[in-house]
Amino acid sequence: MEKERPQGHERRRYPFTILDNTIVKDLVKTLLSVWSVIVVIIVSREFIRVLDKAIEGRVSSETLLSLLALKTIIISVTLLPAALFMAVLMVLGRMYRDQEMAAIASAGGGAGTLYRAVFMMVLPLSVIAAGLSLYVSPWAEASITRIMHQDEASSDLRGIAAGKFSEYSQGDLVFYVERITDDKTMHQVFVQSRQQGKLAIINAKSAHLQDLPDGSYLVFEQGERIQGQPGRLDYVIETFDEYAVRMEEQDTIVNLNRPAVATATLWGSQKTADIAELQRRFAIPLSLLLLGFIGVPLAQISPRGGVYGNILMGFFIYFSYGNLVRLNQVWVINASIPAWLGGIGVNIFLAVIGAVLLARWYGWQWLIIKIREKAAL
Repeated sequence: MEKERPQGHERRRYPFTILDNTIVKDLVKTLLSVWSVIVVIIVSREFIRVLDKAIEGRVSSETLLSLLALKTIIISVTLLPAALFMAVLMVLGRMYRDQEMAAIASAGGGAGTLYRAVFMMVLPLSVIAAGLSLYVSPWAEASITRIMHQDEASSDLRGIAAGKFSEYSQGDLVFYVERITDDKTMHQVFVQSRQQGKLAIINAKSAHLQDLPDGSYLVFEQGERIQGQPGRLDYVIETFDEYAVRMEEQDTIVNLNRPAVATATLWGSQKTADIAELQRRFAIPLSLLLLGFIGVPLAQISPRGGVYGNILMGFFIYFSYGNLVRLNQVWVINASIPAWLGGIGVNIFLAVIGAVLLARWYGWQWLIIKIREKAAL
């Protein structure tokens, strides 16, 4: 006699399995580790370049950390697809080496099981990457451009160090300070400036910068000023208790480069350069999806192979894809290829590579059957 099941008792079905959660956790941990390592390496190189500009006086010490943070954002978004690709290869490769894939296959799991687990992370990550690539990265680029413009507009007295001569305006202004105290007061100051063939020299016991409503002034105290033309004897010598010189700021227009232009502006533009830049920004979230698709079959290795068995091939695929994206951008700008082809050509090529790897894994007959099943639906 069949036993009746109590009313209200239903079997719970969970959309995700324990295996899905395990793979996602491993992917997230590996992604964060790989991502942080490669970002730190690239940011370190960029920091050296920014530091060189700060030493030259082109960047102020107050904005140094801001520039570094903004560059970190841009680099992090750019390197996200590479970090994800490596994470998929490393995690699934380790599972093959530890015979975990054999256990999954014996339980009836296959490519669909792995793709479901991988894309549980890839899909939301691609949405986040789209927002970062389309909006956050251009904002960071524009902020860097504005900060650099402001620093260069007020760079006449930046980079002054005690005990050395500093040249500005292509040698027309020479500045020397013997000592600088903690309150930013300069002691034993020597300044030589050349304007319209006339030479002016200022010697002062001390000097300091002072901001007034009509601008910034360099105030000299207890010194003398000598002005004249070399080769003539009609020099003017003045002594002063206080002498102020207004620091003229360069009045230049901020020109945003293409990566700093807002996405909304690019969207309505018909220029090939703007279209190519928009395609480059969309390539980042698309590459996350495509590289995740390729990573599952590419991670399949021999049981005797190492964890990093196919990472070399993954590097080759990723760098080839990245170079083709940049080459495509140049071709679109030069009108060598239609704009629509530049937007989908490389991505279709990457999808074909993934299909070939998947067919090699299961066989071409399996792939044809699956395609026919999907077409019948």
